[in-house]
Amino acid sequence: MNRPPDRPLRIALVDDQPLVRAGFAMVIDSQDDMEVVAQASDGAAAVEELRGRTVDVVLMDVRMPRMDGIEATAAVLAQAPADRAPKVIVLTTFDLDEYVVAAIRAGASGFLLKDAQPEDLLGAIRTVHRGDAVIAPSATRRLLERVVSAPAPRDRDTSVLDPLTEREREVFTLMGRGYSNREIGAELFVAEATVKTHVGRVLAKLGARDRVQAVIIAFETGLVTPGSD
Repeated sequence: MNRPPDRPLRIALVDDQPLVRAGFAMVIDSQDDMEVVAQASDGAAAVEELRGRTVDVVLMDVRMPRMDGIEATAAVLAQAPADRAPKVIVLTTFDLDEYVVAAIRAGASGFLLKDAQPEDLLGAIRTVHRGDAVIAPSATRRLLERVVSAPAPRDRDTSVLDPLTEREREVFTLMGRGYSNREIGAELFVAEATVKTHVGRVLAKLGARDRVQAVIIAFETGLVTPGSD
C-alpha cells in the first residue's frame, strides 16, 4: 500500500488500557510523518471503528476483553480491500506471549513489546509499513524460536519448499535467520535489488503474506532451527 509523500502515516491504536493508548498517541503524534487517526478499547470496537476506513498501520494489543487481538486482526484484515489493508503490529507485555505467533498467522506483520523504547516503536511502524525486514530484530527472532512449536523432523511437511530454486532456498534460509535484504545481498554477493526480486518470488511461491509468515514457515519446515546462525 502506497501513500502520497505529503500525507502522514495514519495509525490506529487498539488497547484496553487508556494510559497505554495515550502514551503511544503522544509518541506517534510528535512525528511529522505519522498521526493517530483512530483508537479502540477492544477488538470488537476496533473492527467497527476501522470498517470502511483507511489506515496504514494498526497497533493491536493481544489480550483484550470481548474480542482479543488475534480475532480482531483477522477481522480487520478480512474486511479491508486487499490493496488498502493495513499492516498490523501486535502489542504484547510478555516476550514469551503464546498468542503472538497465532496473531501473526491471523495476518499481523510483526510484534512489539509494550515496554519498547519510543524510537523502537516509531521505527517498527515505519519498517512494517515499508514491508521491510520486520523479522530482523533479534528479540523477534528469539520469540519465534521459542514460541513456534515445530514437529519432529520426520513429521515435518517440507513439500512447500519444493517450488523454490536453489538460489531462492538460499535467500529463504537467510530470511529465516533474520537477515535484511542488504545483509542477504552481502552474504550471497548479489545486488540488493536482486535480493528483493528473489524475496518477492519466495513469498509468492510459499503463499506467504510477508516476511514474518515466511519465517514461521522456515521454522516449521525445519529449514531454520532455533539457535542456528
